[in-house]
Amino acid sequence: MVLSMDRWVGKVAVVTGASSGIGAGIAEFLVDQGLIVVGLARRCELVEELAKKLTGKKGQLHAVKADISNEEDVVKAFKWVEDNLGHVHILINNAGVAKENFLCDGDTATWRTTLYLNVLGLCVATREAVKTMTANSINGHIIHINSVLGHKIPNFPGVNIYAASKHAVTALAETLRQEFNHLGSKIKITSLSPGLVVSEGTTLNTGFSEERQAMLKSMPILQPQDIAEAVGYVLSTPPHVQIHELTIAPVGSRA
Repeated sequence: MVLSMDRWVGKVAVVTGASSGIGAGIAEFLVDQGLIVVGLARRCELVEELAKKLTGKKGQLHAVKADISNEEDVVKAFKWVEDNLGHVHILINNAGVAKENFLCDGDTATWRTTLYLNVLGLCVATREAVKTMTANSINGHIIHINSVLGHKIPNFPGVNIYAASKHAVTALAETLRQEFNHLGSKIKITSLSPGLVVSEGTTLNTGFSEERQAMLKSMPILQPQDIAEAVGYVLSTPPHVQIHELTIAPVGSRA
C-alpha cells in the first residue's frame, strides 16, 4: 500500500474546532501538505492568528466564525466555503467539549451543551459535507475525532455524559459507513480515537478541579501533532482502502 497525500493537494478541507489543540494541529498539518483549509471556530481570531503564522506555506488557512452547536452557523459556513473556495473534499469533525459534572446531580444545561456540540453538531457538519461531495461526485473523506472513551467507560468520576457522547460518535461512524455502502458512495468515513491529548479539554481545561488537572498531568499523554499525523496517515491511503477505526494511545497508558 502506497501512502500519499498528493491527490488532496489544492483541495478544500474543513476542520471544526480549529482554534486550538487538536484542531489547530490538524489545520497546520494539512496546510503544510498543500491543502486549502477552512478552520471553523467560535474564537475565529485564534484561527486568523494561525493563518498569519502559516503564510508562505504550501497551502492556505481560512478562518470562518461558527458555533458548531448552532445549525444555522454550520449551514452558513459550508455555503461560504462553497461560494468562495470550492467544493469540500475533506471534513474533520474535531469540535467537542468536556465538562466536569455528575449524572446523579448534574446540570441539564451542561449535558445539553455536550450533546449539541459532540453529537448533533457533528451530524449537521457531516450532512452538509456529504451534500456537496455527493452533488459534485467527489469521493471525499470524513474523519470524526472520537476518543478512547467512545469505546470504554473510564472509572473517572465527573466524566458524566462525555463518554456517552463519544460512544454516539462511534455508532454514527459505523451508521454512516453502512449508509454509504447502501447508496454506493465511495466517500470514506474514519473514526479516529485518541487517548489523552494535551488540549483545552484535558490538562489545559481551567474548568476542571485542581485534583482532576493533577491526575491528568500525571498520566502518559499525546501531543496535538501526534493526532494531526494520524489524520495524515488515514488520508494517505489509496482510494480503495478505508481505515474505519484508528485508536491512538500514548505508550504506558491504560486505555
